[in-house]
Amino acid sequence: MTASRSPKQAFLETYDKEHQTTMKVLRAYPTDKLELRPHAMCKTARELAFVFAAERGLGTVAMHDGIAKGEFTGEMPKAPEKWDDLLAAVEKAHHDFGDLVRKTSDAELEQPVKFFSGPKQLGDWPRFHLLWHLLHDEIHHRGQFSIYLRMAGGKVPSIYGPTADEPWM
Repeated sequence: MTASRSPKQAFLETYDKEHQTTMKVLRAYPTDKLELRPHAMCKTARELAFVFAAERGLGTVAMHDGIAKGEFTGEMPKAPEKWDDLLAAVEKAHHDFGDLVRKTSDAELEQPVKFFSGPKQLGDWPRFHLLWHLLHDEIHHRGQFSIYLRMAGGKVPSIYGPTADEPWM
């Protein structure tokens, strides 16, 4: 008989696995196309890639209920100019946020914090729900980024299954 995983452990395992996939997609991006902007209202590829680090910072503020305390101004930090610096920032943000989750007790994960629930609205979110929301948002942005990758002429790696560039058969 195997020991069952706690909800926190299950989250952390999924968090780490999804991060590995995100990094595989980011590393496949052609660095000579970092300023690709598919539409005037879209971020550049470099800016979109930095969302993976910036949202971990937002998550850290939210986990400490900093949004309710007015610690979030609404401005996200600027993306580093150099791709290697950006990738290092994403890796560090992932590690730091994972450490925060590991150090947060199960009881604290059930306690609510204020987080965005709609345009210019805050609602109460149990920290645990916030964690999954942020992870799902990472997956959403990775899907966006995979389109940038294709548009930039890069090879799209397998994310959840085969791609034209990485067939399984």
